[in-house]
Amino acid sequence: MTVIVAHDTPDAIRGILKRWFIEPRPNVFVGTLNRRTHVKTIEYIKRNAAGIGLLVINSYPNCQGFKIETTGQTDRRGVEVSGLWLVAEKWEEEAPIASAQAPDFSSEPSS
Repeated sequence: MTVIVAHDTPDAIRGILKRWFIEPRPNVFVGTLNRRTHVKTIEYIKRNAAGIGLLVINSYPNCQGFKIETTGQTDRRGVEVSGLWLVAEKWEEEAPIASAQAPDFSSEPSS
């Protein structure tokens, strides 16, 4: 099973996707593809619609039974945490935390 959530899908790409998928909502495509067709379809989309954002969820032999891939700009991001795939709706890019200056214990306390 493969689920593709696309953003700003051109009509030509939408037509290609409708060959193998149903579209229950605009820009959401669901279908069952063999591995070769899945890979070729995703490659075709990436090659012919470079600016499109995709969230692809497909069957995978892990404990959840699926994996998540993203390409381009999307509202959500697939994140793997401890071997489990989650969808992050909001995230913040964190800057590296500057190391705090260590206290100096070498000087003797004044009395």
